[in-house]
Amino acid sequence: MIEKIRMFPLMAYLAFTSFVSGLKDDLKNDERGLSGVVVAVMLILVAILAVVLIWQFLGEAIEGWWEQITESSPDFTSPPPT
Repeated sequence: MIEKIRMFPLMAYLAFTSFVSGLKDDLKNDERGLSGVVVAVMLILVAILAVVLIWQFLGEAIEGWWEQITESSPDFTSPPPT
């Protein structure tokens, strides 16, 4: 019994390393690719990230430009005649 307990770590290591190498080979040879749903979700996330980054970098400039446009033309901010 003591011999089996002493060999347990070695057997566990050998079992785990053969499992990992088999898993690595399975993942390397998998040619299924990504599903359409995953690609669509990733594209939506990238688009949202792009909008947030553009707004963060250009938000103040766009607000300044908008103020210049509305202040330069009084007709732009006044309501249309009825």
